[in-house]
Amino acid sequence: MVHQYKNNGYNIVLDVNSGAVHVVDDVTYDVISLFEAHTKEEIINTLKATYQEAEVVESYEEVHELVTKGELFSKDEYEAYMEQFKDRPTVVKALCLHIAHDCNLACRYCFAEEGEYHGRRALMSFEVGKAALDFLIANSGNRRNLEVDFFGGEPLMNFDVVKQLVAYGREQEKLHDKKFRFTLTTNGVLLNDDVMEFANREMANVVLSIDGRKEVNDRMRPFRGGAGSYELIVPKFQKLAESRNQERYYVRGTFTHNNLDFSEDVLHLADLGFQQISVEPVVAQPEEEYALREEDLPRLFEEYDKLAREMIRRHREGKAFHFFHFMIDLEGGPCVAKRLSGCGSGTEYLAVTPWGDFYPCHQFVGNEDFLMGNVTEGIKNTQIRDEFKSCNVYAKEKCRNCFAKFYCSGGCAANSYNFHGSITDAYDIGCELQKKRIECAIMIKAALAMEA
Repeated sequence: MVHQYKNNGYNIVLDVNSGAVHVVDDVTYDVISLFEAHTKEEIINTLKATYQEAEVVESYEEVHELVTKGELFSKDEYEAYMEQFKDRPTVVKALCLHIAHDCNLACRYCFAEEGEYHGRRALMSFEVGKAALDFLIANSGNRRNLEVDFFGGEPLMNFDVVKQLVAYGREQEKLHDKKFRFTLTTNGVLLNDDVMEFANREMANVVLSIDGRKEVNDRMRPFRGGAGSYELIVPKFQKLAESRNQERYYVRGTFTHNNLDFSEDVLHLADLGFQQISVEPVVAQPEEEYALREEDLPRLFEEYDKLAREMIRRHREGKAFHFFHFMIDLEGGPCVAKRLSGCGSGTEYLAVTPWGDFYPCHQFVGNEDFLMGNVTEGIKNTQIRDEFKSCNVYAKEKCRNCFAKFYCSGGCAANSYNFHGSITDAYDIGCELQKKRIECAIMIKAALAMEA
């Protein structure tokens, strides 16, 4: 499978199965578009009115050589592998601890309903968190590196328990030859010097929630009384980012139908000094006034192109920053299994509620159809686990023949379920945006490589 596109003056050809990327001239671009379905003579006759015949012949020979090398029109060798992968033993490597089902903000797009997750407000006790870490250790097999994200609601509303659990985890590392990678996601309201000192010592990554420009952030991320949060959190976030040497954190925002010019929010965050940035599309049902719509897509595509051009310009000027959705590894990247099966929700990755229930991920929390077990008894509903284990790009008809499948890994199972009632479908608007982001990311890599 080959994907061809033009972006910002570059003719780009992606060989999907091998991962090879080629930046080509016009004649080669057109030869490739005809190569599979036409003979050499047919291609020459078709293109000789546009190009010199000698050019077409030379280009054809170059394309033929790439095909011979397995760098164009390569075969898919992974589908058979996935049949074996589905039968793998289940090893848990990561937990999302819902340390607080409560929040001090009232974000309008929050899937967690101000931290309650369709249920009751609650804080996780140390005992429940301890049992969760014990479960992770016991079910991690030979895997040494384990991940735990302190999530909410707002986890700093239960900061004492966060500290206790980190201390407990560090004790267990020595006993079981494990290594915990702790992360924290926070809205910043309760961020202070003590929290920063602790985070810089113990947290491998910190996610800081902010949507961008003041008017955009405060419209969607207010306090319950309606006041905005921007002025309070920005100085704290800047201080934390600098204290971590602009590494091991990112500011994470959400754009909606209300700010389709979201590239301005990304650049605003960069202008505030942040070098690790993620601003992602809202996922909301169509009846919500802030939901993204199909008719928004052309504008959003333009915004991604605009952002990509600006990132290249800033890179040239020594003002580079990372944008999460444009970060792509064309040479290595995740292993094949990860590329084909995604985040590991429901199998390698689980969410834990304040009272110790297991769900496939944080976005399924509160949906009793996806209750898998609890920290005391372990995984009881193995049928859910097996369903998620079988979820991969070849189990999704929309993904099998999509050029993006090895980069998006089939997309988010929760989004698929929320829009189509099945984890083996795909959220269509999200797919279109993902494909555009991948095209932009490859273009940026190609542009910078050609300048090196």
